[in-house]
Amino acid sequence: MEYAQERIATLHDLTDPVPDAPLSDAAVIVPMASREGGSPATEHTLEVLAGVDPGEVIVPLRTPETEVAGIERWLSGFDLPLTLLWCNGPRLTDLLSAEALDGQGGKGTDLWLSLGVAAERAEYLAVHDADTRSYTAAHVPRLLAPLSTFGFTKGYYARFEAGRLYGRLYRLFVAPLLRALSEGRGAAILEYLSAFRYPLSGEVGMRADVARSIRADPGWGFEVATLGDAFSAVGSEGSAQVDLGVHEHEHRAVAGDSGLEAMAEGVGEALSRAVEDGGVEPDYGRLPERYRSQAEGLIRAYAADATFNGLDYDVEAERGQVERYAEAIVPPGADPRLPAWRDAPIHPEDVLAAAAADLDAVR
Repeated sequence: MEYAQERIATLHDLTDPVPDAPLSDAAVIVPMASREGGSPATEHTLEVLAGVDPGEVIVPLRTPETEVAGIERWLSGFDLPLTLLWCNGPRLTDLLSAEALDGQGGKGTDLWLSLGVAAERAEYLAVHDADTRSYTAAHVPRLLAPLSTFGFTKGYYARFEAGRLYGRLYRLFVAPLLRALSEGRGAAILEYLSAFRYPLSGEVGMRADVARSIRADPGWGFEVATLGDAFSAVGSEGSAQVDLGVHEHEHRAVAGDSGLEAMAEGVGEALSRAVEDGGVEPDYGRLPERYRSQAEGLIRAYAADATFNGLDYDVEAERGQVERYAEAIVPPGADPRLPAWRDAPIHPEDVLAAAAADLDAVR
């Protein structure tokens, strides 16, 4: 246990705190995909959240039409002030398409829609995943409580279970890539991003005005892109990270369309855009080799840590992942980010009206 500070304020779990937080003035966003509807992990999360009693819960749902009514009925069984947004419903899809906001679609788009709605209804916002088996009643208060002082908070946690270290995309891709980008240069954006202990966590808190400034990446890069805009909105002095303990949730394969290798492509592009926005011009020709060198040093350290704690650790498998992730280190393509809500061509009330009509049509 330690209480060292980073470049951003770091709030530690020293006493298992559940701090006072502005729950009645807060909206909690819990994104869901069809696989999470009715799952034990999601049921646990929502049952615990009901005991926290926030002002509102917004669930952005991406699922086939045939499953919407059943998931809505299941959600109605929880004692929560819940608003359901069916994010790929036809009317809502048409609304986005008419303003060229449909893009690639995905969790990032769903979160962007929810941030706009939540910022109209609440002064404080919290976002967290639905599939966290280790979710507790402390999560939301810890994310919200610092917002009396800071504009943006982000959760961090340890990812290990069943005798193994997880958090692979951060450990083996983002962390060494940030170290490689930082070689020989000092840049505020790199110092900011590097100060977060788990920059890919889906758990964040923010004030409504910050939420309106987020240009959301519609795909896998949402978390990193959000950090880039949080830096622009409030900087290091206005940001904090909070300890959420140990997290256990779904693990992904490395390969496949929804695997870590595909995620690395979206995360890598979002990271490149964030640092370029911050004034850094990466040398993409030399960056992959610098990344491999930094990753190798981290693999040695993780191997030692795993041995120290009696955990399993496959060095060659980790090196193999590094080689696959290195392919994602390329200059970013066309910018897919959705506009900040303060600049958006639609209003959150338009989103609510379209989503409500879509739900009415399938009930």
